[in-house]
Amino acid sequence: MKNIFILVILFLTYQTKGQDLKERIISNDPEKYRELSAVHEGAGKMGFTQLIGRNDLATNFLYLHAGQIQGKSGIGHHFHHSIEEMFVILDGEAEFTVNGRTSKIKAPAVVPCKMGDSHAIYNPTDNNLTWLNFAVSRTKGKTDAFDLGDTRVGASLDPVPSFVNGRLEKEKLKGNNPAYSGEGVMYRRVFGPEVFSTDWNHVDHVVIPAGTKGIVRKLEGFEEVYYVTKGNGKLGIGNSVSSFKAHDAFWGALGESLSFTNDGSEDLELLVIGIAAPKQKSLAIERPLIEPKAMVLQMEFVVDKENAKAFEEMYYSIYVPAMVVQQGYLGSKLLRLFPENLSKEIQAEPTSYNYQIMIYFDTEENRRKWVASKQHDIAWPAASGLAKEFKWKGYDVMGDDDNY
Repeated sequence: MKNIFILVILFLTYQTKGQDLKERIISNDPEKYRELSAVHEGAGKMGFTQLIGRNDLATNFLYLHAGQIQGKSGIGHHFHHSIEEMFVILDGEAEFTVNGRTSKIKAPAVVPCKMGDSHAIYNPTDNNLTWLNFAVSRTKGKTDAFDLGDTRVGASLDPVPSFVNGRLEKEKLKGNNPAYSGEGVMYRRVFGPEVFSTDWNHVDHVVIPAGTKGIVRKLEGFEEVYYVTKGNGKLGIGNSVSSFKAHDAFWGALGESLSFTNDGSEDLELLVIGIAAPKQKSLAIERPLIEPKAMVLQMEFVVDKENAKAFEEMYYSIYVPAMVVQQGYLGSKLLRLFPENLSKEIQAEPTSYNYQIMIYFDTEENRRKWVASKQHDIAWPAASGLAKEFKWKGYDVMGDDDNY
């Protein structure tokens, strides 16, 4: 019961300090498209807008672009060496190129463009096609491109694609999956993390039938971006609820729990992109140290036995994912006090504090930025709410044998 209470506190805290939920839902409105020509030296024209950008999420998600590729138009052959993209077509048929090999693929289809692979898309028909492009960067906010000056118009076609691709096919969905549990909910993981080399974690296809109870999605260790391909529904985060419709996009942040309900008369269909929190950070230094290498905050907690398991799970599922996206974060440790008999055996100092979390930042200034962040507004109540008492001390790091 206490855990449920803590989650409620998390949601209320985030909603009072975070963005209004209605502002988080962005409509893919063709009237707002800008017209672009010769994108990456490609053929013809396309309509374009950005729905979600690099500053909206804490992870290395870079953008969700949307628009229409006009007939006999496309995105030219090019490379990225610091980002991974995924082209999506929701209607029509397009010629996709990856590493110089081209195949025709029918919508609704998704084609990942892995880091370092050349890629292009061309619409050979006379009709516009609806287009999306998701991207995740290796380093937050950083991107690059190298154009090859190749429109791929008239490229020879392979009858079978020689590159990774997927289609959003309802007949391949399955129910009773814990990832998206809910009455009648259907789901398929189109791509997992093994397909990508960045922090891109998953590409999921989810359908919530009309008249069902919907789902609750808890984001532990990753964030998600959602695009509504069909239907209408309601999104709930904490004490806020807002409606969405087909061709809307929105996202969920680290540590949040989101509820989805279908309030329409047809199936609600979602394309879900998951982005994991960065797994590694590093900092090069020279020894011997003259100035502090870093700082560490040592936090001690008194945690009752019935909350011990939840406290340890909270560290991995909420606290660490919230910290690894912060500027200057170097690492952390969760320490549990030895059992009483072992503490007596080594003649340890008696203490009622049975857990410690030690967090390392490059500077105290960056640690304070973490304290002021939205992610801290979620993580700290999750930790302190499971403890009877807590205290902390700060230290300069003047020596260690760690490799950060």
